[in-house]
Formats: sequence, structure tokens, C-alpha cells
Amino acid sequence: MDARMAYDNLSAAVSDLEARRATSIAAAAPGHGLLAALWRRKTIFSVIFVAILGAVVAALLLLPVQYMATGSVIVAEQEPGDNNSSAVWAQKAGDPADMESQLLIIGSSRVLKAATASPGVLELALQDCAAGKGIGALLEKLGRRSGCDKLSEDADALVEFVRPRYSIGNVGRSRVISISYQSTRPEIAQKMANALISAFLEDQRANLSSGRQHAADWLWAEVHRLETELRDDDGKIQEYKRKKGLARGTNALIDSERLTSLTQQLSAAEATRAEASARFKEITANKGKGLADSPAVLASRSVSDLKQQLTMIEMRIASAQSTLGDRHPAMRGLEQERDIAQRRLAAEVAGVAAAARRNYDAANSLVASLRAKVEAAKTEVGDAMIDQGSIETLVHGVDMKRRQYSELYKRASELDADRRVLNGSTRLVGLAELPKQPYFPKKLPFLAAGLTMATLLGATAAILRDRFDKSLRGSAELADLPGDAPCVELPHLRSARAGLFGMPARRDRALPSKALIELAESDEAAQRALFEIYSSARLGEEKGSRLIAVTSPARGDGKTFLTLILAHFVTAMGHRVLIVECDRANPCFESALGLEHGPGLLEALDSTAPLRDCVTATDWRMLDALPLGASAKAAPPQIGKRIETVLKATRDYDLVLLDCPPADALDARLLARRADSILLCARAGRCSAEEALAASEGLIASGGRLLGVVVNMAERDEPSFSKRSSRATA
Repeated sequence: MDARMAYDNLSAAVSDLEARRATSIAAAAPGHGLLAALWRRKTIFSVIFVAILGAVVAALLLLPVQYMATGSVIVAEQEPGDNNSSAVWAQKAGDPADMESQLLIIGSSRVLKAATASPGVLELALQDCAAGKGIGALLEKLGRRSGCDKLSEDADALVEFVRPRYSIGNVGRSRVISISYQSTRPEIAQKMANALISAFLEDQRANLSSGRQHAADWLWAEVHRLETELRDDDGKIQEYKRKKGLARGTNALIDSERLTSLTQQLSAAEATRAEASARFKEITANKGKGLADSPAVLASRSVSDLKQQLTMIEMRIASAQSTLGDRHPAMRGLEQERDIAQRRLAAEVAGVAAAARRNYDAANSLVASLRAKVEAAKTEVGDAMIDQGSIETLVHGVDMKRRQYSELYKRASELDADRRVLNGSTRLVGLAELPKQPYFPKKLPFLAAGLTMATLLGATAAILRDRFDKSLRGSAELADLPGDAPCVELPHLRSARAGLFGMPARRDRALPSKALIELAESDEAAQRALFEIYSSARLGEEKGSRLIAVTSPARGDGKTFLTLILAHFVTAMGHRVLIVECDRANPCFESALGLEHGPGLLEALDSTAPLRDCVTATDWRMLDALPLGASAKAAPPQIGKRIETVLKATRDYDLVLLDCPPADALDARLLARRADSILLCARAGRCSAEEALAASEGLIASGGRLLGVVVNMAERDEPSFSKRSSRATA
């Protein structure tokens, strides 16, 4: 019951996986095959990659380091001091012929000789020559003349030496010319580049500074004369101001500011007097009505409080009079309190009137005093205005001289600056700086180029090798199998370890058979492939295959491993399985399954031991093994001719798997004829499709029936399934 449930579950899982199989094939990226090819041919890729990268690193270490210093000038610029450029000059600014002319001038022998004639240039050239040849010092020790000695004697030889080291060219489509020098020492490169730049600029301005020199000399003479006159005139003006007292305040003359201040004070005093006069007149006008009712008096807080107090006393007197009478002692006390309050009110009102009179008199006196001061200040201001007019006439003349002095000084400075920086139609953009990084070889770009070249060449070699490799890769290449035999793929089993950049880890060739069987048991693709083989065998049915011969086109294709994992899978489905080792050239059941050395198939065939003693139980339940036996090293007769008797004695097993020799062996053909069906195992990457098809056709021709073909160790990154594989689950 449990086996049937497992069978149904695996059937449903295979149906779902088959539905997703076509989708995975259609959605596979085009570059996926390239990565798979690189991984398959990683040895070729690695060898070429390491060789090229090693050559690049060796070249990087052996090539001499070169430094390049670069300065720049700009040509066809407007002349300094010439603010109105002509149409001819504008046309010249964009003329490519002018740029070519400047380039030829810079690289001419005349300018190069001028540059090499600069102080210290010859010594730098000799140092550069000695460092470049590397054997100059050795030749000097041997008493021989080196080629560098000619540089100090022949100017033309010196020019020819430095000419190829200079690089002169325009920068893009601009009017900037770059001047570079290449040397093994950075300080030599910098100084030699700057020497040529200085020589070229000096040559440009050599014939253009004489006229400007004469003009600048005359202008400076005029500037000095005007400077002397301005100094004398300023002294006269200051002396006149001191005598007339024409000192200035913050915004005007002190007399004017004083008159303004007095006028403001007079206005404020008159306003204060008018206010005091109004209050005094108000108090005087209300004498007939009573001073206590005057608005000026009522404005006093003390008067208001006393009047409020007097009102409260009157109310109390009126209340006491109505209840106590006129002669009651309390009435006397209230009347006395009222008299005191009235006397205080009268005194307070009189004080307010007297204060108003005093304020009016004080304000009137202040107005009279300020008016007198204002009149005196007006007279002083009038006299100062006359003197100021005279001063302004002198100052106007001085300002005119000062403006003339400023213009002459500016023009003389411009001419002097033009004379110093004059370079014709060329200006300096920047002198060469000391190079910090080598110009050649640059490590990062050099290594990047080497890495790119190594990767491309290694990948190209690996892909070409893989492209022209005719070995089997997947089940799709075996679509032309005879009959309805399915072709399935058994993936290459690896432990759960990742390699570099997420690539699969190395192949686990050293894993024991039990470990590989456990990996196959946990691998979904392997279980799917085994289930397809199991379904094709149809165990227990009338046309099913109980005796299956497992063979391969050549040795090393993994037929023994296929036999073991298929047997383990079938036992998990609830069947009893016997595996029989029939490959005399390569017996391995005892080491793979950990069996004890004893009798086996050969002893059973020779009748030297009964079959029950030759069959050995394994560590897995319901799985027995019949190894080759103790006499495997002998030269027994063909197994296929005598095995029929042994096979008849295995009726108790649901499945018998025969681990046969390769398909081209006679034993393999004899065993294939006696078995119910044949399972052919072809290793991907080693066996070709033609070999697998030829082996299958040979087995069928010998009388066997092909159950299916298993592509062993198929790469997972190349999903390729046969159209026939779906028929295995039908």
C-alpha cells in the first residue's frame, strides 16, 4: 500500500515537472549555453587565461616606465589691449591652416634649437639619453664613446634626439595646442616640456614689444608729472580749509549741520511753548467758573482723587443727615473731614495753575534764546558758503587732473602688462606639471586590457573547443533512437557546495558510492529520471522487464553507478532487487557496496558454490548483490553463455539488474539477448551521440530490446529533454 502511494505521488510530481520542462527550455537565455560551454571547457579557459595574464604581468614588470609631462598654449587669440578685432582676425581665429602653421612652427628646428639652448636643457637630455639606453655608464667604463656623447657636441644631433620624444598636437577641435615630453624620469619630462613652451612663447613676442615699450615710457612720464601736481593742489586745498574753518561734519559743513540742529531745537521749543500757553490760557479763562472744573486741572491725577474723595464724603454726610440729624456728633466729624478735603483740593488746584504759568514762562524764554542763536548761525553759514564755492572751484580742477591721472595710469599699466605677456597670437594656458603617475605602462588600464584579452581569448578557445566537440551533452541529441525507447538525463551529482562567483563546486569524483547514492536520493532531477526508467520497465506487468541489462558504449560512462542508484530507487518503491556484476574487466561491487570478499557469480557458474551462498545482502533493505566472485582475476569462459541457469534461479526477485561490460564486448551482446530489455548508459561530455546510437543499434541487432538510454552526468545548466521522455510516463 505504501509503495502504491509513493508511485502515485511520484507520478503526479513527474507530470507537473514535465509540464514545467517545456517552459524552462523555451525561457532559457541564449547566453546560458555559453556559460555552460565555458564551465565544461574550464581547463582550456584557465590555461589560456593564466598564460595571457602572466605574459601581461611580465610585460608590466619588464617594460621601462615612461612619464609624460604636458603643457598647453592657445593660438589665434585676440591681441592683448586690442579690443576691436577686425574681420581678418576673426577669419584667422577659425582657420585650420593657421593651426597647422603654429604646429609646424613649434616643431621646427629653429624653435627646438632655441629650447635646447636654454640653461640646463643639455644636461637633462644627456641624463635622459643615459637612462634610456641603460648601457651608457658601462660603455664609459670600457673607454668607448657612447651615442650620448654626440649630443653635447652636435646641436643637430641633440635636436634629432629630443624631437621624437616631443608630442605636439591640437586638442580636439579647439585652438589649444598641447606640448608633451616623454621620459623615464618625471622631472626631466616636466622641464623639457616647459623649455619648449617658453622658447615658443618668447619667439612669438620677440618682435612685438618695442613699440609698446616707447608708448609705455611716455605714459609713465605723464603719470609722474600729474602725480606731483595733484599732491601740491591737495595741500593747497587743505590749507585753505584750515584757515577758513571749513571742517565737515557727517553729511555737510559743521556750520550747516549746527544751523540745522538749532532750527530743529527752535521748532521743538515753539511747539512746547504753544502747548504751555494753551494750558495756561485755559486755566486763566476758567477762573470765573472755578479752577477745579478746568480741563487742565481735571487732567491732574491728584485733583481727580481729591474730588472723588470729596464726593464720597458728601454722600456719607447726606446719608448721616437723613438718619442722625444735623446736631449729631458724627455729623460734626464728617463736616470737618469735608472741610479738610476742600482745602486740599483748593491747594492742589492752585499748584496746577502755578505750574502752568511757570512752564509757559520757561518755554517762552527758550524760544527767544534759540531764535537768537539761529540768526547768528545763518550769518556764519552764509560766509561758509562763499568760501565753499571757492574750494569747489579748486576741487573741480583737481578732480579733472585725477581722472586724467587714472586714465593714463591704467593705459600705461595695460601697455606694460601687454609688453610682458605679449606672445603674438599665442597665449599660455598652463605649464607642464610634475607627472605623478606613469604614462606607460599604466597598471590599471594595462591589467584591465590584459584581463579583458585573456578572458576573451580564453572564452573564445573554450567555446570553439566546445563547439567542435562532438561528444554527447543531452538527451535531445538522441532523439533518433530506434523504437519507442525513452531517453532521460541523469544529472551530475554534486554536494551542496558553491564555487567561485556562485558556480558549482568541483566534481565530487572522490565521494564513495554510498554518498553518491544518498545525493541521488535527495536530487529531484535524478529521482525524476529514475522514475521514468522505472515506469518504462513496467515491473509486474506481462510485457514488463524483470531482467534488465545495463551497459554503455565505453568504459567510464557510469553504468555501475546507474545500476546501484536504480536498484536503490526500485527497492524504495517496494520491490525486491538483485544486482549482478557481469563485467569481468572491472569488478567493483565489493568495494562500492562494502561487501566481504567471497564467492560470487563465477563460482555459481562453475557450480563450485551454491547460488544462495554467492548472493550477498547489502546495507539496503530488499536489495541483494551477486558480485563477480573470488575467482574474478582468472580467465573464465564467457559469462553470457552460461548465465541463463543463474538467471532462472532468480525468480523470487521483482527486478534483476545485470551490470554488463561495454556494448562492444561479446558478453554484453549475449547478456542483452538473454535479458528482457537493455538500459544503455552514455556519459555526457565523453561519449558522442553517434557512438551511443551505434551501440543501441548493435544491441538491438544482437536480439535485445532497448528499454531506454540514460545520459549520465548531464550538466544542469543545459536543460535538454527528449520528446520521447513524455511517453515514458504515459
